[in-house]
Amino acid sequence: MNTTEKTGKQAGGRSRDDAWAVMERFYAAEAAYVTAGGFGKADYGEVAAYLDPEVVLHQAPGLPFTGTGTWRGHDGMERFLAAFSEVWESMEFLEQEHWGDGDTVVVRNRVRFRARATGREVDTLILQLITVRDGRMLECRPFYWDPTAVAQAC
Repeated sequence: MNTTEKTGKQAGGRSRDDAWAVMERFYAAEAAYVTAGGFGKADYGEVAAYLDPEVVLHQAPGLPFTGTGTWRGHDGMERFLAAFSEVWESMEFLEQEHWGDGDTVVVRNRVRFRARATGREVDTLILQLITVRDGRMLECRPFYWDPTAVAQAC
């Protein structure tokens, strides 16, 4: 995977990379969870370790795995990942760029998904606006470059 950093040090010496380090570990746990088969087959605890208890995920409606669009807390994230894992057989992060400022990070992911039902692959870009609190993801807003291609792959 190709990773590009657009970060540095803030005033006071705190590294802007702190939020990115959390997300990097989260992405690895998320990909492993999906590839292992998701709910009932994978260990959600590996993912939950990087999520704040009050985490909120704001997904755009209209995709096969987004449900109501807003997922709250560990229970909500586990339900989202169960739905996500039912749709996708695998996800591979091909490229990542990130920009950070304190507890906020913007990530551009190039991701390849393979659908469980169809076997189709889609290579797409996802931009995410993420807030981290105390070393855990607190809020995430993903923006899909081509949601139609993502939906059609399913």
